[in-house]
Amino acid sequence: MIIATLFRTFGVLLLATLIVACGPEPRRTLEAVDPDPQVLDPETADPVIARVNGSVIRRSDILREFEAQQSERESSGEIALTDFERIREELIDQRLLAIEARARGLHQSEEARRQMAHAQERILSNVLVDEVLTDATTEDAIRRIYDEQVQLIALGDEVRARHILVDTQEEADAAMALLVDGTDFAALAIRISLDSATRLEGGDLGYFTRSGIADPFGAIAFGLEEGEMSPPFQTAFGWHILKVEDRRRQPPPSFEVLRPRIEEFYKFDRLVDLVAELRDGASITLIDMPLAELAADEPEDDVPPQ
Repeated sequence: MIIATLFRTFGVLLLATLIVACGPEPRRTLEAVDPDPQVLDPETADPVIARVNGSVIRRSDILREFEAQQSERESSGEIALTDFERIREELIDQRLLAIEARARGLHQSEEARRQMAHAQERILSNVLVDEVLTDATTEDAIRRIYDEQVQLIALGDEVRARHILVDTQEEADAAMALLVDGTDFAALAIRISLDSATRLEGGDLGYFTRSGIADPFGAIAFGLEEGEMSPPFQTAFGWHILKVEDRRRQPPPSFEVLRPRIEEFYKFDRLVDLVAELRDGASITLIDMPLAELAADEPEDDVPPQ
């Protein structure tokens, strides 16, 4: 079914519960590997990347193949230098194979004609979908959906806390005594904490929700008032002291963060409407066929020799 093929990733999309996390540093993208613009024909925005026996492979061919591969893997991201070079070589090989197939006359076979007709249908349907959905996706529509969805997201309380990790209860008690005497918590964490992930940040754990951090941290942090410190407590990692720096209502995801997902969701919704409209106006006849005949060409399960 075209909807399942084009938008497989959206069947379980629930915007109201969407949580978007920050990703790693971006890889070098296509801008970093574009040829010198002065070498390119200034009249074209789609430069030739390779020539194969007189035929050309353009930048758009590589980007289109990259998007198709990303869709199959249900992933997203910008094209990197390694992807660009890999896909360029794949398209060169594919072009050489196609040229050789034509030289052997294989494009004239009935099977080849049937597959090419099927590919043409798929390409045309994708072009139509791109055109219709691009025209239908407006800034006002995306903003309206965002405003509706942020009202539905269940937001809770967040706590920002710092912690100090040491090996023994004696070390924790000594650290607690220094803190009670007025030693700055962040400075002490930098000096003695064993948590390498937060030590240089003064033990800062950032903001987290009650369910966003494991117990006993969550239970202890949310039981403290702003500015209050916990007594030393033990976990599998050692002994900790926790200090709550701030408490606030969890902010909703920003428009910029949710926008890509909202656009995808909105396009999927419009695609459903388009296909339903086309089906309503079409003449479709289903031909009954016994299931045994449909399965006749399917390979049988492997049966071990008797």
